[in-house]
Amino acid sequence: MAAHTPSAEGATYLSRNLWSGFLFGIGLVAFLDETVFHQLLHWHHFYDKSTTNVGLVSDGFFHALSWFATIGGLFLFADLRRRNAVAMKRWWGGILLGAGAFQLYDGIIQHKLMRIHQIRYVDNVIVYDIIWNLIALLMIIIGVVLVRRTRHGNGRGRG
Repeated sequence: MAAHTPSAEGATYLSRNLWSGFLFGIGLVAFLDETVFHQLLHWHHFYDKSTTNVGLVSDGFFHALSWFATIGGLFLFADLRRRNAVAMKRWWGGILLGAGAFQLYDGIIQHKLMRIHQIRYVDNVIVYDIIWNLIALLMIIIGVVLVRRTRHGNGRGRG
């Protein structure tokens, strides 16, 4: 095992900030999707190619997996706080990257290629798809900007 130099340790912490935010972002946007679109608005289930009961079970698995990502991200964040190594701008960049990547994956892969569900079952679904994917791209762009600005450790802030 290589010895940890200050620069190697700093790079490790920058990476952990990014991954902590990324996992938390996936979990957060998945939780919002599940809560708003699945439970409150009843627009779709995670898997809509079967009965309502199968759709509800698929929502349960989706919800559980999103919480694993959320908890994993928060455990990494707690470790960073304990080590006084939180880089808030980088962490927020990771959140936006994770949230945007998940939402874009959902909008393109799950909605269009796999067709396991649509965002909403209406005649003019393309409007919903465009908005969904544009929001995802906006989150990714802002996340990339934040991560690039903090790649040398200048994203430290109060944790």
